[in-house]
Amino acid sequence: MGKAKWFFMDNSSEEVPLGQVLVGVVFNLKHAEQSHSSAPDDQAEYDSMDTVLAIERALQRQGCRTVLCEADEDLPEKLRRHRPDFIFNIAEGRGGRAREAQVPALLSLFDIPYTGSDETALCIALDKALTKRLLTTYRIPTPRYRVYEPSGRIPTGGLRFPVIVKPNAEGSSKGIQDVCIAENASELKSLVERNISLYGGSVLAEEYIHGREFTVGLLGNGENVSVFPPMEIVYHDSPISGYNVYNYTVKQQYTKYVSYRCPAELSPELERKIVSISKKVFLALGCRDFARVDFRLDEENRLYFIEINPLPGLAPHYSDYPMLAEFCGMEYDDLVGNVLRAGAARSGVCL
Repeated sequence: MGKAKWFFMDNSSEEVPLGQVLVGVVFNLKHAEQSHSSAPDDQAEYDSMDTVLAIERALQRQGCRTVLCEADEDLPEKLRRHRPDFIFNIAEGRGGRAREAQVPALLSLFDIPYTGSDETALCIALDKALTKRLLTTYRIPTPRYRVYEPSGRIPTGGLRFPVIVKPNAEGSSKGIQDVCIAENASELKSLVERNISLYGGSVLAEEYIHGREFTVGLLGNGENVSVFPPMEIVYHDSPISGYNVYNYTVKQQYTKYVSYRCPAELSPELERKIVSISKKVFLALGCRDFARVDFRLDEENRLYFIEINPLPGLAPHYSDYPMLAEFCGMEYDDLVGNVLRAGAARSGVCL
């Protein structure tokens, strides 16, 4: 597939040039020895050093100098010492419901511009139920759901079975185990209790949508945000008998369970609808620079928003976001460079 070069424009409609500036890459790294959880996917959202280095190399090929800054307790001192001109942020945070906001809030405090959504958008989007409540005011369809708090009762009425049970404020399919579908009230109660025990936070139970699954990437800002054609996740097998769930097991062994089709085989009308809703969600939540939106299409062609990830993974040849970009002709280095350009143009920074 041919190489695509995308450029983002600032308010003066001139290309934002890349120069010899210092770009800090801020990240959270997987550290097996630091895991204190019994959950098998405790650090699923964190990045490997291979991903961090791939991003750094891509930035260097754009003409930038780089410095790597792990988002640990010493991050404020690292920022003071290195004084980066701009931050390429992929940090997931160090725990808690607001963890994805930790680094953006610190960067905002230090007045350092950065890529990606701000702390408010990241806080809202990580809370799946809060996102759904907000988006219903925009008439965006989503499966019916209930939220269970750790200290609360577990009423099981009001939902049609089967339902999928998952942590309310986690990403990377964290907490969606091979036993995550409840077919009756007893199973729902058991799964909610298990999730609370392993992850500690609130739990989302959502009516399971049988049908096709799609993910959509967005790149840029405002009304001019670019939307990639939808990518379909095509299931060939599943670790969950009778159900197709893009869970932790499937993502770890994706060549066994799924393949990817981009662009998806959709009618022009349905593709326009998915693209339109993706953009509407992105703008409604105040997302910036890049994001990924997930959908289910039921057997009667009714489309349901599932969730949005405004801090999508960037592992080359593995994460969905760079994969769908590559399907559309955008190589990895160009994708990283365009996320950087989008953030710089939005921030008024000349790189």
